[in-house]
Amino acid sequence: MEKVELSKYIGETEKLLRNGGLLLVTEGKTGVPNAMTIGWGLMGVMWSQPFFVVAVRKSRYTYKLIEESNKFTVCVPSNGMKEILQVCGTKSGRDMDKFKELGLKAVRGKSVDAPYIEGCPIIYECDVAYKTQVEKGDVALKIEEAVYRSGDYHALYYGWVKAVYAEPDAASKLP
Repeated sequence: MEKVELSKYIGETEKLLRNGGLLLVTEGKTGVPNAMTIGWGLMGVMWSQPFFVVAVRKSRYTYKLIEESNKFTVCVPSNGMKEILQVCGTKSGRDMDKFKELGLKAVRGKSVDAPYIEGCPIIYECDVAYKTQVEKGDVALKIEEAVYRSGDYHALYYGWVKAVYAEPDAASKLP
């Protein structure tokens, strides 16, 4: 893995975010990593720094872990990770050790003390710089009716991208 600019794979990352998803990885006080599939997020510049904003519902196990650690990685999956995305998007880390069950290997980040998934060709390493909780009435009514019928609102974590790492041939390994 080599360090690359945030903008190098932003197009590919955004495309997969909208079509198939990415893997948000974090760990809490126990040190056991957990991965969650995400299909919503934003990349860009805030406060003159690179950011990756992720949305995590308060009911999710990942919410608890990010609250404990204030760090996460966003892993861009490679070809052949469709089942991993499916399981990480439908099963909770409260009920299973996804890394163990899926045969995933956690690797320590180089710039942030958070795990990432070995074999993912692009990794965004993030420290939480800011967070906000979406509340009833905060978003347009049409969105609220479509997304928040259950009342399970998202926390938005502004991940300050400390580094982006990619395999030299990362683009060729993407779905």
